[in-house]
Amino acid sequence: MIPYDKRSGKIWYNNELVDWSDAKIHVLSHGLHYASCVFEGERVYDGLIFKLEEHTSRLFYSAKRMGINVPFTEDEINIASKKIISVQNVKNGYVRPMIWRGSEMMAISAQQTKIHVAIATWEWGSYFDPKLKVEGIKLNVSKWRRPAPNTIPWDTKASGLYMICTLSKHEAEQQGYADSLMLDHEGNIAEATGANIFFIDKNGELHTPVPDSFLDGITRRTVIDIAKLKNIKVNERKIKPEELKNFDGCFLTGTAAEVTPVSCIENNQFKVSKLILDLNESYQVLVRKKKAA
Repeated sequence: MIPYDKRSGKIWYNNELVDWSDAKIHVLSHGLHYASCVFEGERVYDGLIFKLEEHTSRLFYSAKRMGINVPFTEDEINIASKKIISVQNVKNGYVRPMIWRGSEMMAISAQQTKIHVAIATWEWGSYFDPKLKVEGIKLNVSKWRRPAPNTIPWDTKASGLYMICTLSKHEAEQQGYADSLMLDHEGNIAEATGANIFFIDKNGELHTPVPDSFLDGITRRTVIDIAKLKNIKVNERKIKPEELKNFDGCFLTGTAAEVTPVSCIENNQFKVSKLILDLNESYQVLVRKKKAA
């Protein structure tokens, strides 16, 4: 794989199209040292960004929660996002908009720092091995927990929140797993490192954790809508780890993961059922129909 700093083309950077290799920040940027950075992850299907407006709105909400005043409007970022995928000729890929504080101040306080905005995009396939999308991925249970909601702006897509996700995923991969299940501060099931989680009971109903200490994913909400259209009951509730043995199926949802079945969480085994495959197929039809809408 080509390292991301060695790729070619353009990146939208503070309202300019700059060469990929010239899209740089200073080593003393506040966003690097103090994680004062928010971002989004978006998918391009057949040349269009799926739910672009929702992603941009969440990006601005994250910035506001972090006390960051974005020097552009949501409409300007939407236009810029469409422009960069056109310039880069990305047909099926990924978009990463990000907002961060610059290097004018080097301390906890950052009131006078410049706010920077960049949008990069590239062709990108499946987040997990395509074979695992059929067979199901394996998860361990992380020792790290999602923080209590009164300790951090948990409902943002802020870079600092992902540190424990990286630690958890690295540990999982070292143990032979594809990803890690994270619990919340109360010991309830929360999510995977970069995706929300669903379970299927013996009656074919879906169960998914209440997103009260982790991000309520856009893909999560989309899959819930799809399930309800199919008259599948969706139970949003607190789920204890002890309940894992009672479920027949499990899958992840996310912009990167899309709809990915889970075959096991440590010693708990799950079936890759027709229901999961059907939800995935319906999701794929939805995201690719946007071109005709």
